Amino acid sequence: MDDDRFKCYLMDTGLLINLSFGDGSYMDNDFYRAILTDRLHINEGMFVENVIAQCLRTNGHKVIFYVEYDKQGKMAMEIDFLIRIDRKIVPIEAKSGKQYTTKSLLKFKEKFTNKVGRQYVLHEGDLRVEGEVVYLPYYMAAIL
Repeated sequence: MDDDRFKCYLMDTGLLINLSFGDGSYMDNDFYRAILTDRLHINEGMFVENVIAQCLRTNGHKVIFYVEYDKQGKMAMEIDFLIRIDRKIVPIEAKSGKQYTTKSLLKFKEKFTNKVGRQYVLHEGDLRVEGEVVYLPYYMAAIL
């Protein structure tokens, strides 16, 4: 644990969106218009992670993340969420785009082989399983 590094989540994602972008009337705000017309062109990762954190916390999990830096201080690995299921550490990655990699998930599994259980990627696609990695649509974060 490193108390100098933390992430903050608001347990009401609608309120987070409103506080982040609600600087005018709803219809005059470009952000709300983009949501309504499905043309949101910003990094949605902040909102995706917030929704997932909300689901995990509601299910009784602590919201913990993992970051590892190389000798130059550059981020070498980041896991968005870690939970515990059946005495195993379960890494969860939140992916907000259509194209992404799971390098950190693979590095984490390699480093902590015996302690890691099933691994999850929450994304906008369909449910699928590839080896030990389960890809779930966002809304299925509620079942973890």
